[in-house]
Amino acid sequence: MVQKYQSPVRVYKHPFELIMAAYERRFPTCPLIPMFVDSDTVSEFKSEDGALHVIERRCKLDIDAPRLLKKIAGVDYVYFVQKNSLNSRDRTLHIEAHNETFSNRVIIHEHCCYTVHPENEDWTCFEQSASLDIKSFFGFESTVEKIAMKHYTSNIKKGKEIIEYYLRQLEEEGITFVPRWTPPPVGPSETCSSSKNQVTSAAVLVPDAAAVMEGLSGENLSSPGTASEPVVGTPDDKLDADYIKRYLGDLTPLQESCLIRLRQWLQETHKGKIPKDEHILRFLRARDFNIDKAREIMCQSLTWRKQHQVDYILDTWTPPQVLLDYYAGGWHHHDKDGRPLYVLRLGQMDTKGLVRALGEEALLRYVLSINEEGLRRCEENTKVFGRPISSWTCLVDLEGLNMRHLWRPGVKALLRIIEVVEANYPETLGRLLILRAPRVFPVLWTLVSPFIDDNTRRKFLIYAGNDYQGPGGLLDYIDKEIIPDFLSGECMKTEEVALISMRTLKMPSQYREQVIRSKCDVPEGGLVPKSLYRTAEELENEDLKLWTETIYQSASVFKGAPHEILIQIVDASSVITWDFDVCKGDIVFNIYHSKRSPQPPKKDSLGAHSITSPGGNNVQLIDKVWQLGRDYSMVESPLICKEGESVQGSHVTRWPGFYILQWKFHTMPACAATNLPRVDDVLASLQVSSHKCKVMYYTEVIGSEDFRGSMTSLESSHSGFSQLSAATTSSSQSQSSSMISSE
Repeated sequence: MVQKYQSPVRVYKHPFELIMAAYERRFPTCPLIPMFVDSDTVSEFKSEDGALHVIERRCKLDIDAPRLLKKIAGVDYVYFVQKNSLNSRDRTLHIEAHNETFSNRVIIHEHCCYTVHPENEDWTCFEQSASLDIKSFFGFESTVEKIAMKHYTSNIKKGKEIIEYYLRQLEEEGITFVPRWTPPPVGPSETCSSSKNQVTSAAVLVPDAAAVMEGLSGENLSSPGTASEPVVGTPDDKLDADYIKRYLGDLTPLQESCLIRLRQWLQETHKGKIPKDEHILRFLRARDFNIDKAREIMCQSLTWRKQHQVDYILDTWTPPQVLLDYYAGGWHHHDKDGRPLYVLRLGQMDTKGLVRALGEEALLRYVLSINEEGLRRCEENTKVFGRPISSWTCLVDLEGLNMRHLWRPGVKALLRIIEVVEANYPETLGRLLILRAPRVFPVLWTLVSPFIDDNTRRKFLIYAGNDYQGPGGLLDYIDKEIIPDFLSGECMKTEEVALISMRTLKMPSQYREQVIRSKCDVPEGGLVPKSLYRTAEELENEDLKLWTETIYQSASVFKGAPHEILIQIVDASSVITWDFDVCKGDIVFNIYHSKRSPQPPKKDSLGAHSITSPGGNNVQLIDKVWQLGRDYSMVESPLICKEGESVQGSHVTRWPGFYILQWKFHTMPACAATNLPRVDDVLASLQVSSHKCKVMYYTEVIGSEDFRGSMTSLESSHSGFSQLSAATTSSSQSQSSSMISSE
């Protein structure tokens, strides 16, 4: 398995030339890197004008490895070849390194780059990327991989310290400024011609900065302002090491690399708006920084958010009054770590009454709105407290909990809520304080705990009776003036504060404000009146309404059985827009035009038409006897879409008629070469496990007068897309058909 590393951008607040002077002091050996024994210059080139300097060194390393492993390998030292290409004119240094020892068994590549900061020419940026591929190593592949990663990460941590060490050394010697390179005075024409030839030949040796960065890291170091819109790879899209520490916390080099690589993948597949960095980091933490596993659950969550429009829940959904009156929970200040604090008086809540009055889905939606509010409060507290805050604390008071709370439909609703929250809000719970747990609590815990992630369970602190008032109790986590009065704290209900405030008019202003601020607005709950209960039919219809309020549809795509939808256009110059996510597999997206309407889909014995699956329907409209170019025409070039991609696009129709949008199973070229008969294709399509794709899509026809903005914006007076997971992977936009139907 290939191990990869990508660093954040490290910024030195010193000019490029001074950093280069410090960097050169690392050779031929560096006392701060004990494993770096020595280095020899293999080759060196300098252009006549001094702007280009290419030097290649052979570095000798003493790897701290078990003696037995060194004996088996038959080496005491490991040798690397490092090539430094300094361009003083462009103020860049590119460093390429690879292993010479065991190069047929282990492949190590590293690329580092020093450049001028795009917004401050007196600052210097540093980035590095590396890859490790162990083909074979006498059966010790895993051991060698661990040793290599250990040494590499330790050297990454020392990198900035080493440069700063030599900067201080230069300062002690009185060197605080190094002049920039300037072209030499123009001499005779012969000299100029010779110099030009030298520079031209040297330019072949020195990699172009933009090309190297684009090829190795998929990013571009062009200055902001060179394009009207941010694109993938601009400095604004990169993560600065100081930004990570300030807003995301202390991460190890490998954790930083995982974050950057997953973020880059999202930028490539979800071009446009991508989840916030702290949201990406939560999914990585939930899967112990396994990129593949984190990417899988994150894509599922983004699709879920988009389908149910969770991004808009705080702005578009108003909780029923029953919830506001009887749901005994609310946000309440923050804990000692600055985390937002949510107080839930579960023992005082009539769960049966709420479920009977509202249904399971309304409760779930309310909990989702609470979590969305929690994410917003975490961002606010990060700014207020000046340190990363990515989770909240939940205080659950179980006084009053009894067998009434174990009502089966209520427990079922609770388990459903836990399942949804665990899947879509990982690592948002920093601490859960369960207070006054009664004897019935173990029964509830036995039912609930299997649905809670192990990492989440470790954050639970459970107190029975009044134990929370003793050592190691509530005061260790929450300030006394914030603890609600029903838990023996000093924070009172709003009504009590209103009465007391009348008595504090003569108090100094700072004390009066403190009393007024220390109020608790968490509802007390209570029994829901039975007059508010609704019948099972009413609740079922309401639940269906809540979660079918989505503009997206799901479909399955099989090998040999594409999914197709029909759009009838009456007025030419209408705009067909689409927005879809590829949830599973790779597909090809096509758009066709026909002057006649396809026949309604029919079901046949092989299931080639109207295949129904749990993941969505499959409908085919194009008859097998139709011929492309005679019965229908292709109006857009086929678009290959990979798993996890979000695609938005539009097509301006040129003629009225019938347009067919098709999602087709993408077969790799090697598979296409087998030329399987159509019967085999249909039979293969029934092998759902290996030949099945899933898409979630939304289409809309917009009049040309309603279509606002550019063709790629997809903004209209009637459309709206997900703010968190929407992307702008635009398929080709065209105002003319590529082929006219010849009916």
